[in-house]
Amino acid sequence: MQVVADISPIREQVVKWRRDGKKVAFVPTMGHLHEGHLSLVRKARELADHVVVSIFVNPMQFDKADDLVNYPRTLEEDTALLNNEGVELIFTPTPDIMYPQGLEQHTSVDVPVLSSILEGHSRPGHFRGVSTVVTKLFNIVQPDVACFGEKDFQQLALIKKMTDDLALPIEIIGLPTVREMDGLAMSSRNSRLTVDERQRAPVLAKTLRWISSQLRGGRSDFNDLVLDAHDQLRAAGLEPDEIFIRDAATLQMPTDTTSQLVILAAAFLGQVRLIDNLIVDMAPTVESVPEAS
Repeated sequence: MQVVADISPIREQVVKWRRDGKKVAFVPTMGHLHEGHLSLVRKARELADHVVVSIFVNPMQFDKADDLVNYPRTLEEDTALLNNEGVELIFTPTPDIMYPQGLEQHTSVDVPVLSSILEGHSRPGHFRGVSTVVTKLFNIVQPDVACFGEKDFQQLALIKKMTDDLALPIEIIGLPTVREMDGLAMSSRNSRLTVDERQRAPVLAKTLRWISSQLRGGRSDFNDLVLDAHDQLRAAGLEPDEIFIRDAATLQMPTDTTSQLVILAAAFLGQVRLIDNLIVDMAPTVESVPEAS
């Protein structure tokens, strides 16, 4: 296993693999790896001959300085986990390598609409940071396929659109959210929860399941449903940040022909902002058309 911080060794190794006719898969991460990340690595190994994993805490996508400073960094443990998974190449650049002229002077990539709605509206610039760093990583690694988790649902939609719009020859694979036994979506931030907070954290997933059951039961008063969900979260000691019910294909408001909804939620528990989502299959509502007489 190679662990390199510079760009040139990554490109040289990938060129050698391609020269041998091998397929390359890529898993970009910010480190502090858990089973969710490792599931992406295992899928990447199924899809390609060689796997590259990046570990880079991207400052461009953080809208709060404290969040960037407090993000867990566990490179030694991460490389050990990836070595056990058979990863051959780990890319660990520094901000100086990725942004040599600083963040303000670096070219950015912005995906219209998807970068500014929902999570993007409440965190201005976040998705521009995501799309910029992923584009640069794609250009450095030049993989055939890249794997992402569906836990960051809007991020995955944004990366798929960006890849398609820029005609990048990369297949984007989304994998289902990996959860703890009690339903909590696995996240690097979960390690910052206290013991008491960790016991209450699964309420977010439970609330999503409750919203799903209400939707499948016929409720369509989305605003009231969200307010009811807020009450459930607060009763458990979580502070709701945002809950959206959207068309899973477009992330816009559902219409009568929507066949699949996605519930997107974020809530604070202590100092930790938890995020989760749940896809809900719905039978489309079709207005009856009188038969011609």
